[in-house]
Amino acid sequence: MNYRVYNPEKDKEAVHRMWQEVGWIEKDNTKPMDILIEPSRTIVVDVNGEPECLVVSMLGDIDYIGEKLIFSCIAGVTTSLVARRQQLALKLTAARIALDVMDGAEVSGLGVFEQGFYDKLGFGTGGYEHIVSFSPSTLKIDLKPRVPRRLTVDDWEKVHRSRINRLRVHGSCNFESPAPTQAEMNWSKNGFGFGYFNDEGELTHHIWMRGKGKESGPFHIDWMVYRNYEQFLELLAFLRSFGEQIHLISIIEPPHVQFQDFLEKPLQQRKITEKSDYQNIIKAIAYWQMRICNLEACLGKTHLRGEDVRFNLILNDPIGDYIDGDFEWRGISGEYIVCLGKESHAERGSDDTVLTMHASVGAFTRMWLGVSSATVLSVSDDLSAPVELLRQLDDLLRLPHPTPDWGF
Repeated sequence: MNYRVYNPEKDKEAVHRMWQEVGWIEKDNTKPMDILIEPSRTIVVDVNGEPECLVVSMLGDIDYIGEKLIFSCIAGVTTSLVARRQQLALKLTAARIALDVMDGAEVSGLGVFEQGFYDKLGFGTGGYEHIVSFSPSTLKIDLKPRVPRRLTVDDWEKVHRSRINRLRVHGSCNFESPAPTQAEMNWSKNGFGFGYFNDEGELTHHIWMRGKGKESGPFHIDWMVYRNYEQFLELLAFLRSFGEQIHLISIIEPPHVQFQDFLEKPLQQRKITEKSDYQNIIKAIAYWQMRICNLEACLGKTHLRGEDVRFNLILNDPIGDYIDGDFEWRGISGEYIVCLGKESHAERGSDDTVLTMHASVGAFTRMWLGVSSATVLSVSDDLSAPVELLRQLDDLLRLPHPTPDWGF
């Protein structure tokens, strides 16, 4: 497979056609695509002289219990309808990841169309995200919000900076490039927002949503940004003011918040609105995946509370099967001596005096992130180890629920 860097001057029409074919954009709304892929790390594969497969990535950071690791986000993978079943998407994505790793990326992540496909490149499924649909009139907020300022697509720089400076949690991701924010704000033809500024003119907390033009909703909040929980409560109080007219708002549950705590009679509301267009309900889905790309770097920034656990790790990384060409990085398969604890580390080799774990990179990533326990992963995923080692790791890796807190 021969890939090349995307050239907007010669490739724009072809990639627009590709995204239109798969239903990602409409002919009259190609601007968001251009905003996203032109300044990003976009590569293509040609078939019959035109690009028929495209992969775009962005570099940023991911929070691991307060430490920051370099993050490669695969922000788009597209194969046209004429080039399917040739493994172009897998091979081009593998090449993009390898290039990002050679530029410093330590973790990679993406959103999935279905579970299983990107496992072939070493990705492991992330934690559940809760999608909350509620009537704003049922919010239990005894607070009068200040009057916010209206936000439009022209405010994308202020909005992006506000997102960057939000309250961060374990697993959260940031991107210095404003391209994803600007693109997302332009994606919906009826997107709109509201926010609050401090005395220095800085946007501190805000919401960006869509659904404008529908008299009773539903509205969907694409993101809610705040730096502390006082600001979070003010945003909820503002949403409550919609209640006389808007019957339904949906939102991905903010990190580490049990949104049901803020709703009046949520079980009754669910029953009353059942099967209606305005059903109050909480659903869950795991739609993002991640993988470790540099084991030594990731464990070097892993600081856990508890006694050290030392073990051999025989790691299987399938991405090497899809990397064509002469790349310095071809995955992280191999044998390691791993120590997890206050000062974690990994080094190549083996030690006959300690227990041994066998794992795919995806399963090990899920354990390391705190998506699932070592014991459960030994049943549900490609991970095996003696019971004694599994129990030690279960006790040590008691982590907050990981969430990117950024749609991709």
